Amino acid sequence: MKVHHLNCGTMRPFGGKLVTGEGSYFRAAELVCHVLLLETDDGLVLVDTGLGVDDVRTPAETLAKHWRLLCRPALDESETALRQVEALGFAASDVRDVVLTHLDLDHGGGLRDFPQARVHLSAEELAVATRPGKSGNDRVRYPDNQWRHGPRWVAHETTGESWFGFSGVREVRPDVLLVPLFGHTHGHTGVAVRDGDRWLLHAGDSYFFHGELAASRHCPPGLTFMQDRMEVARELRLANQERLRELVRDHGDEVDVFSAHDAAELRRHRNSTAPRH
Repeated sequence: MKVHHLNCGTMRPFGGKLVTGEGSYFRAAELVCHVLLLETDDGLVLVDTGLGVDDVRTPAETLAKHWRLLCRPALDESETALRQVEALGFAASDVRDVVLTHLDLDHGGGLRDFPQARVHLSAEELAVATRPGKSGNDRVRYPDNQWRHGPRWVAHETTGESWFGFSGVREVRPDVLLVPLFGHTHGHTGVAVRDGDRWLLHAGDSYFFHGELAASRHCPPGLTFMQDRMEVARELRLANQERLRELVRDHGDEVDVFSAHDAAELRRHRNSTAPRH
């Protein structure tokens, strides 16, 4: 299996160092939508989708105005998963499965670009995101227009096997697992991918900044504010962050953990997989 690390949505919020911990306070920060594209023997698999083509072309239909003002997405069509899949010589129909950490607008925006794919996520996330009568923040984070095409949902119950001490793990396929990491949303999961003799764990939005998994537990104040504002179950979110720290501490040679929006983590993975000359 070949793994590609993609950025499917650059965001440039104001605040600079307040958001990334680097540079000036007066420059825009850089956040990404870290997406995995897996080339398997029986088709392509996407882990998250970032923003989609329609999000870029007609953002007002799915991306709330205040979210756009806060996050300042680049809205670059070449960054969408569809255009990057095509640039690698594949077609949308080659994507057989999409595996979501959760359904926030910057994670499931590309679902419309792959209408034939099966869409895997936790049953809890699907129920909350697609329920009728959503209000307040849920209407912003879960825009119904992103799945108006009627995706081929595959809802997974969070009861199952154990994986490095995490319980309720469900197998999407032998080399791709859903790992419950509730707290950011009610059904948020990590997605574990077997990559040779190691695992990759896409931890989604269970943390926002690489320093949070270090012993210092450091996170810039701007990202701390964003996490606190978006969480639905604080104790669960913090407990799962602690479990991720333990995973890195005890099994860092077996599992490589990264989050969805940290540009430094994306650069690290891209550099580690770049061809050597």
